Amino acid sequence: MRTQHSASVSGHTGTVATGLRNRRRQPWLAAVGALALLGTAACDTVDRLLTVNSPSRLAETNFLVPQNAALISNSAVADFECAQGAYIVASGLAAGELVEGTQTAARWSMDRRDIIPNEAQYASAGCAAIGVYTPLNVARHTNDQATRLLEGWSDADVPNRQRLIARNAAMAGYAILLLAEGFCECVIDLGPALTTAQALDSAAARFTKALTAAQAANDPTLVNLARVGRARALLGKGDGPGAAADAALVPQDFVFNATHDLNAATRNNRIFAQNNQGFAVSVAPAYRAMTVGGNPDPRVRAVDGGRNTTDQINRLWVQQKYGSLTTGTPIATGIEAKLIQAEVAGASTGVGVINALRARAGVALPPLTAAEQANFTATVMEERNRELWLQGNRWFDMNRRDLPQVPVAGTAYAKGGIYGDQQCWPLPDVERFANPNFP
Repeated sequence: MRTQHSASVSGHTGTVATGLRNRRRQPWLAAVGALALLGTAACDTVDRLLTVNSPSRLAETNFLVPQNAALISNSAVADFECAQGAYIVASGLAAGELVEGTQTAARWSMDRRDIIPNEAQYASAGCAAIGVYTPLNVARHTNDQATRLLEGWSDADVPNRQRLIARNAAMAGYAILLLAEGFCECVIDLGPALTTAQALDSAAARFTKALTAAQAANDPTLVNLARVGRARALLGKGDGPGAAADAALVPQDFVFNATHDLNAATRNNRIFAQNNQGFAVSVAPAYRAMTVGGNPDPRVRAVDGGRNTTDQINRLWVQQKYGSLTTGTPIATGIEAKLIQAEVAGASTGVGVINALRARAGVALPPLTAAEQANFTATVMEERNRELWLQGNRWFDMNRRDLPQVPVAGTAYAKGGIYGDQQCWPLPDVERFANPNFP
């Protein structure tokens, strides 16, 4: 982050339009064309977003027009898809789903659970480099902006306007949701520090907006996307009845995936790129041979990669959940909705919900044992651990339920130091130093 930048990460003007408007006119046009194909420019770091190379200017209003509504909307969605992939990997390291396997010391603190606020890796690295704070804030900003623009235009100006509003409002909600779940506090648009509960309120408000627009568009897929998001936010706040009410309306077979392709690194499935292809992370030991009743658990599949990770210290185990760089990563699913219902309901009706999930095609696991039913809270959290593996849920689950950390704090870290006891990431100094709300 260069010192001349005066805006905070969360409040910068690095949208597709403003991040490019100060460049020469021809590179601007080329960049717009590239965005139409890739939709990924805003996933870069804040430095790239705000760098200016020429006094020539193209007014923001020349780009932010109804004719470009689809491009603006799609680019913002791509921002979230890339940010989510980075979050899954980074939070997977923190939660013990993955083991860090690079020689890059800047990444070790994610795995070691001892990040300090002045570290650049988690704060301002781009999504392809497993940064989390900046990519999520960029995604929140661009999707909020797309939503505001779409709300200001008319149906005559923009085909499928309500559907686009629903999608961008939902993506903004999920970006804030991950900030709330991953960080001890967060900031929106140069505002004050928000607690987890306050940030979850902001996410829920966007999901409500998305739900209203999706219903107006008569789009059941986006309706369910918004419902799962709001249920997750309400569960995180401790509003079990509200969470269960939303979750109950989502069919079990519902899936909404982030899309990935081969056009650019920012468009790749980040888990596959880091684990199966780049050997930069390994599946953690606890997830290498999970069983149910003595039989392999099909929900958590990993195999020995036949080599070490790039640090030549950790054994490489590769996940089998995502089969390629183009495999979608779930943003919201009916499985998660059912797990929310089960957690809120408790054993009285939750046992039946879990047993139905276990019995579904492709899983075919035996029903819960008497011991699992007797300790139902722990059972639900373990079912979430397995069903939602490598989807970005475990880090916050460990925080909100104060689950045991593996390895435990104080254990020696193979590459130096000891494991810490962080349950959330600190607000980065890059935010504090640029935000007038902080002394």
